Amino acid sequence: MSNSWRSCGHWFRLVWASSVAGVEAATRISQMGSMLTRAERRIAEVVLMSPQLVAFGTVAELAEAAGAGGATVVRLATKLGYDGFTALQTSIQLDLANQLRPAAVRIHEQSPTDAVDTHLRLEVENVRATLQGESAGALGHVVELLSSLSMRLHVLSGDASRGVALQFHDDLAALRPDVGVIGGNGIRVTRDIALLSSRDIIIAVDLRRYDAWLVDAVRLARESGARVIAVTDSLLSPLAVLADQNLVVHAAGAGPFDSHVGTLAIFNLVVAGVAERLRSSAADRLERVEGAWRRADSLIDR
Repeated sequence: MSNSWRSCGHWFRLVWASSVAGVEAATRISQMGSMLTRAERRIAEVVLMSPQLVAFGTVAELAEAAGAGGATVVRLATKLGYDGFTALQTSIQLDLANQLRPAAVRIHEQSPTDAVDTHLRLEVENVRATLQGESAGALGHVVELLSSLSMRLHVLSGDASRGVALQFHDDLAALRPDVGVIGGNGIRVTRDIALLSSRDIIIAVDLRRYDAWLVDAVRLARESGARVIAVTDSLLSPLAVLADQNLVVHAAGAGPFDSHVGTLAIFNLVVAGVAERLRSSAADRLERVEGAWRRADSLIDR
């Protein structure tokens, strides 16, 4: 395996991992995910996580990284609709060129005004791609599940997504009862997961690179009989594989960290759907809370 693609470093991997779901190869992988063999899936995961290896490496290097054979690499490329590995490689190279060239220019030349424009375009695309992408077909099912008052809801988030996940929890809890958060130390998480049943729904939120403890907790939740809704960045993520329903978010960021704007957008859309389905009971609940706040003079609105 050559050193040329290794030298890109952690920053390069973060930038790619946060935006990979929007490129051509990743879209094709997402669409074909359920039809891939185990070996092809391993190769696909390397394509998603290390596109620089595909762009600048060889069939043999990609096969070695995935623990698969060279023939499987070529077969995957064909299954994804490319005319062999070279066509897949060209596609990845073009995507890398389109993403990295602006980043290099921004570092050396662009003004703060340009930086604002860059962030604006990225975040608008994150929202558009999240709301119109792979999640569209699952949204109705997710809203229906979260609107069922016979079910108990539990938000389970990786560390990086904790802020937006807690906001989602608070919004749902304002609309309906039996909404909680699973977190804390390993003992508490294991205890809470062990007490789940078929009446429970886990909303698991995490992006690449995934918290190992969270994946383990979701696996235990499935074994306890709970349903799982995954909010993640790829249909090939370890959370998506375990989930009953998947909401795929796009998280491209111009800085060193993933953007959570797309995640927040899809959470807002889900909350709006739940509010619509539970309009009567949710309105009563909100009015009671609002009345309590007024009596306690809790808020200043002027």
